[in-house]
Amino acid sequence: MDVKFFDAHTHVNLAAFKDDYRETVNRALAAGAGMVNVGTQKDTSLRAVEIAREFRDMPVFAAVGLHPIHTGKSFHDTEELGNGEAAKAFNGRGEIFDYEYYKKLALDSKVIALGECGLDYFRVENKEAKEKQKTAFLEQIKLAHEVKKPLMIHCRAAFPDLIDILSANINSLNVVPGIIHFMSGTKDEAKKLLDLGFYFTFGGVITFVRDYDEIIKLIPLDRILSETDAPYVAPTPYRGLPGQGKRNEPAYVIEVVKKLAEIKNMSLDEISPQILKNTAICFNLEVNQ
Repeated sequence: MDVKFFDAHTHVNLAAFKDDYRETVNRALAAGAGMVNVGTQKDTSLRAVEIAREFRDMPVFAAVGLHPIHTGKSFHDTEELGNGEAAKAFNGRGEIFDYEYYKKLALDSKVIALGECGLDYFRVENKEAKEKQKTAFLEQIKLAHEVKKPLMIHCRAAFPDLIDILSANINSLNVVPGIIHFMSGTKDEAKKLLDLGFYFTFGGVITFVRDYDEIIKLIPLDRILSETDAPYVAPTPYRGLPGQGKRNEPAYVIEVVKKLAEIKNMSLDEISPQILKNTAICFNLEVNQ
């Protein structure tokens, strides 16, 4: 894998890129950036694998899994699933994790992680909905252990439960257990996840707010990866005018690495090889810089 940068969590497999996914991937590759397209449910996971297969000889990979918000009735995000009736119906009912379906996808050599899985209590209050998330998460921990691939974890407003579940299932975690995507927890929660062996990604938001600086300073450099979470939250200087958004894409990951270097008081030439080394260790990849 000959790259200079790596987007460890992106979504060119979503509806936002349905008309130009190939051009988007090629722009990233031309900029020296590899990527992992991350699934959020059955269809987007399959699409991530299809794109990875299309770019078979390129540093374009997939993660497959069920996002916690999709275990029950969820917000209809047209950027993710489009605006068709099937997408609307799906968001009205949710998905039960199909172990064998995801296992078949996960065994593909281009699939390098299990997720986007985890817990998200941001819009969830009732106990039943939280239990559905926990059940799906436990199944994905089990599958990641079986196929020996790291977890790609999403967590929002649920870090105490997330840490409790991971700690209780420590024997089911792999040597490299996985990545906490877009870490938004406290310093204490970050320390506990570090002790469990997790890596952490940060994205475009760090280029225009200072909320994450202290967490980034706390986490050792050898546990940090870069991401975009495209099509969401484009970094400076690619953000739109006030009140207007602009689609994010994997080629912009270099702006995230630049900001990580600034926060860590390093040069881009110093930090980028270490982030690539972390990526290779985490996803069991060979990287030629």
